[in-house]
Amino acid sequence: MSDAQNQPVFSIEKLYVKDISLEIPNAPQVFLEREAPQVDIQLHHESQPVDEGVYQTLLTVTVTAKVKEKTLFLVEVGQAGIFVIRNVPQDDLDPILGIACPNILYPYVREVVSDVVTRSGFPPVVINPVNFEALYAAQKQAQAEQQAAQPVIQVAH
Repeated sequence: MSDAQNQPVFSIEKLYVKDISLEIPNAPQVFLEREAPQVDIQLHHESQPVDEGVYQTLLTVTVTAKVKEKTLFLVEVGQAGIFVIRNVPQDDLDPILGIACPNILYPYVREVVSDVVTRSGFPPVVINPVNFEALYAAQKQAQAEQQAAQPVIQVAH
């Protein structure tokens, strides 16, 4: 009986848009712009415990489109998920929150961004797929290098 209670658990409790904003600071003149915009896409995610064995992961995508120095639009979407993760070794929890959860949220945030941009009167922005496993590995590598670069202070006894 206790064996079944100790089985690893991973489930999605809820997926939702936690935050959404759209700015078109130079409307209506930007709609007369004929030049193709430069589009900058920023991606950020973070996870935090909500309850015992329950975590929220928030994946935020910010898309800024500019022509020269003039902003056409700025869209920011925070797609969140509440995940139940229990009976998982601590070493496995970080990759789940840093890879698996953002992978689940990503298709939803892509759709919301594209929909908001289209509804605001611009051609849709299609965000390319992201390899969260590679991002996670790069982040861990950068953290390891940063820790290795910090001086070690020894205290004489």
